[in-house]
Amino acid sequence: MLRAASGIRLLALASWPARVLDGFLADHARGVTRLPVVKYPRHDFSEERAELEAVARAADPGHPMGAYLIESARSWETAARLCECLGTDEACDLSVRLYGHPESPLPGHGPGVRWAARKFIAVADELHRGLVSPSEQWPISATSLAMQLQRDLDDYFNERVIEVVLDPDLVAKAAAGATRIRLRTGAAFTEYDRHQLREHEAFVHSLTALNGDEQPVLRSLGLSSPRVTATQEGLATFAEQATGNLDIERIKRLSLRVEAVAMAMEGADFVEVFRYFLEAGQPPEEGAASAQRVFRGMPVTGGAAFTKDTVYLRGLVGVHTFYRWALRTRQLRLGRWLFAGKMTLGDVQRFVPLFEAGVLLPPRWIPRWLARANGLAGMLAFSLFANRIQLQAIDDAGFLDI
Repeated sequence: MLRAASGIRLLALASWPARVLDGFLADHARGVTRLPVVKYPRHDFSEERAELEAVARAADPGHPMGAYLIESARSWETAARLCECLGTDEACDLSVRLYGHPESPLPGHGPGVRWAARKFIAVADELHRGLVSPSEQWPISATSLAMQLQRDLDDYFNERVIEVVLDPDLVAKAAAGATRIRLRTGAAFTEYDRHQLREHEAFVHSLTALNGDEQPVLRSLGLSSPRVTATQEGLATFAEQATGNLDIERIKRLSLRVEAVAMAMEGADFVEVFRYFLEAGQPPEEGAASAQRVFRGMPVTGGAAFTKDTVYLRGLVGVHTFYRWALRTRQLRLGRWLFAGKMTLGDVQRFVPLFEAGVLLPPRWIPRWLARANGLAGMLAFSLFANRIQLQAIDDAGFLDI
């Protein structure tokens, strides 16, 4: 499965060349805003798909490892099909199969992701920007951030394990692999970005890749398959929350992307989505990059969207609920094992016998917030208790009796 999946680099193949956005922004600055032209090369993954299908057929669905292989192989097969039809309407249907829909329900049979996104946007808009201190708004260059982040990581590992590099062709502001974190050259960051990138990219995405690579069995746990995206992004966003780095502007950005995906699927084209981000307060460079995330691998004329950005809020709610459940059932060790590789919340539960038998190794690297289990337990315990308080009663009676 590793051999077959190694070349199916969906995010890389679906992303646009940097020159496309550069040209769009140059035209926009001159007062000409028109749809960008994106051409995707044709790909043929028929051999890889056949191999993945063979893996799925050979695996035992009644064994935890077999079920993992079947689900992973099917996920990679869907990703391969998406790569073969980039730029077409069919790509949207495959994206929904991989990542879900803006109307997908939140965990626990809750409301849809789009409903939650709109609530978060409304809350963020109600809060005054005076909550943000001037130091948090001061821009940090990519070069300066790379140096600061590199010091943070070298201090954590006591050696150079993960390298922070600048990438002029990166469309996103940051991207993480097992041993390298890339920052977009020329991008501007904030102090909050520094801490968010450290916890999100390095101490979740990179650590789970490093730990997965060290597994003697199932080395595919070091590979970020599409089926683990919701848990990975949810865990990474939960790490921001657990360390006090999930600020309201970050939640608003995640929520705006959900709404933008829904708009595109309902017919909005690239320019309309770009203008939506501008109206929400994003500068042109950020708005164009945000719109590109929605339309990567898709027609820019509307009616289709790359739905990966719908997983962040759904994943955050799922992971937060998982840790609360683990605390209530005295199974916080599952929260540690979740860092042993890239897996879903369902995987870590059915892998319990494999961890207990030593077939799968516990994670070598875990973030500091998880190592301090008492602090995490305290936060979760208060969360469990606070959720029982009815805010409507406070609205009615006020705080006079406190």
